[in-house]
Amino acid sequence: MATPNYGYEKRQKELAKKKKKEDKLKAKSERKHDEPAPEDGSGPADGQPPEAPTES
Repeated sequence: MATPNYGYEKRQKELAKKKKKEDKLKAKSERKHDEPAPEDGSGPADGQPPEAPTES
């Protein structure tokens, strides 16, 4: 009977954990990028005043 290869199993578990973490960070980054501006009236986070809509 063959003996279990614990090193291989451990490596596969580490790779799965790493992939899951990367996917989570990517999803978080996309959520942050797609998030609309806050509606509390404070303006954008970079300190610039909000642009006034132009009427034509």
